Amino acid sequence: MAYPRPVQQASAAPDLGGEVAAALASASIVFRDNAAYSKKLVKGAATVYKFARANGKRTPYSRGNPAIEYFYNSTSYWDEFMWSASWMYYATGNNSYISFATDPRLPKNAKAFFNILDFSVFSWDNKLPGATLLLSRLRMFLNPGYPYEESLMGYHNVTSMNMCMYFPKFNAFNFTKGGLAQFNHGQGQALQYAVANSFLAALYADYMESVNVPGWYCGPNFMTVDDLRSFAKSQLNYILGDNPMKMSYVVGYGKKYPKRLHHRGASTPKNGIKYSCTGGNKWRDSKKADPHVLVGAMVGGPDKNDKFKDARISYAQNEPTLVGNAGLVAALVAITNSGRGTGVGAVDKNTMFSAVPPMFPAAPPPPATWKP
Repeated sequence: MAYPRPVQQASAAPDLGGEVAAALASASIVFRDNAAYSKKLVKGAATVYKFARANGKRTPYSRGNPAIEYFYNSTSYWDEFMWSASWMYYATGNNSYISFATDPRLPKNAKAFFNILDFSVFSWDNKLPGATLLLSRLRMFLNPGYPYEESLMGYHNVTSMNMCMYFPKFNAFNFTKGGLAQFNHGQGQALQYAVANSFLAALYADYMESVNVPGWYCGPNFMTVDDLRSFAKSQLNYILGDNPMKMSYVVGYGKKYPKRLHHRGASTPKNGIKYSCTGGNKWRDSKKADPHVLVGAMVGGPDKNDKFKDARISYAQNEPTLVGNAGLVAALVAITNSGRGTGVGAVDKNTMFSAVPPMFPAAPPPPATWKP
């Protein structure tokens, strides 16, 4: 790209800051075999977390920002507060984080227990399902009891209800005739929502299986861990070619896949010319197949009628995204035999998950005064 890509600074970013803190904190767990780097990540996470939670700086970073608000408007920042506090606790074992995450005022502010349908969908904007699953994990594996039990039980119940909503039989969300879940109500980029929530389904199945729980109740209906995995597999199979269009929505996989991506790198030929920001529009508008195959990229996906138009101009259907591919990789790993159970972490079942680290801080003591 031979043109400026300006960087913005934010004086307030509770939503974005919480998200960055969660990313750095979770990465510090991944890199614990490199102690110096892991420590650096934790330090960065703590710094950004403090910035995100600073009083007087609670204006979402997207608000009033014309370059961001239309594309990445944040519904709330309370879900990111819960998300980041959960990861900070797992990364550090610092009890102040779990005390905040389980204070009854946080789920109230986040509307975590309000039974709002869209808040049951894990996405780039809504971290509540991921946060409640992480906190359910704490209850399932450590069960720290009072004074955390009330909130943790609430999170666990919400997680179970979220999982119920994944099944067509309960009519929470529409499904296409081909079987694709419409977690974003038929709008564009349906696949990123399908893979993100398939990942959570497979992960919850791992959690239950690790503590010898065969399933849970959705009203009078008993659902099993295999039901959850079957749902996740159905969504991934659809994406990989088991759909009415008989095509793969992952570039380079299978015999038929999208070949006109809404993606500059894939569509602009390497011809020695440096194009300006608008100079590449000729390739965006071209009907020719991409000169470069973006192997492994998942596109936005078909519409609510299982129809797909392989046109570069259609970003809702043909644009690959980082968030989409992150969910795809996570879900694929989670439903494979080799990946099954890896999300549980290093667990010593003979000592009741008491090992500290990597992912099981000791059960926390009663909280100190809560900081709003």
